[in-house]
Amino acid sequence: MSEEVAAKPRKERSDAVRNRAKILEVTARLFAERGVDQVSMDQIATEAGVGKGTLFRRFGDKAGLGVALLDSREQELQQALVSGPPPLGPGAPAGERLLAFLAAYAEFLDANLALVHMSETASPGARYRVGGYSRWHQHVRTLLGQARADLDTDCLAHLMLAGLAADLRRATQADLPPARNTAAILAMARLVLTGRPHGLPASGD
Repeated sequence: MSEEVAAKPRKERSDAVRNRAKILEVTARLFAERGVDQVSMDQIATEAGVGKGTLFRRFGDKAGLGVALLDSREQELQQALVSGPPPLGPGAPAGERLLAFLAAYAEFLDANLALVHMSETASPGARYRVGGYSRWHQHVRTLLGQARADLDTDCLAHLMLAGLAADLRRATQADLPPARNTAAILAMARLVLTGRPHGLPASGD
C-alpha cells in the first residue's frame, strides 16, 4: 500500500512533464504557423488535447506560455555565455565579450520578436520581472565593470539593454531595420568602452 502511494506522485510528475512538453510543442508550432497574435488559448488547448483550464492553471495566460517557450531558448544563450567559445563565452577581453553579447542578444530578439514582445508587454514592467532580463543586466554590468570600472555600470547596463527592448524594436522596425538598430547599439557600446562620453557621470558622482 505504501509503495503504491509513494509511486503515484512520481507518475503524476512524469505525466505533468510530458503534458507540459506537448503543450509547449503545440504552442510553438501554432505560433510559427499562424503568428503569435492570431493564436488563442482555446486553439492551443484543442490542439494539445487538454482543457483550457489546464493551460491557465499551469501558465496563467498566453503571455505565460510565451515566457515558458522563451525560457528554453534563453537558456541556450545563457549556456553560450557561461561555457561557449569566445568572444561570446569566456576567454576574450571584457569589451569584446560585451559587443558579442549585444550582437547575439539582438539576433535572439529578432528571431523571437513576437514572443519577446508579448512577454515584455503583458503588464506594466513585465520586461523586468519575467524572462532573462535580470541575467542579461548582470552580465552586461559585469563586463562593463571589467572594462570601465570608472563608470556607473549599473545604470549603463540598463540603458544599453533599453535599446534592445522588444517594444522599441517592433515599433521602429519599418524605419530602423534590425541591422541598423544593432549597428547603432554596438556603436554606442564602443563609445562607452573606448572613452568616457562628455557629461556621463561616473559611479558615485
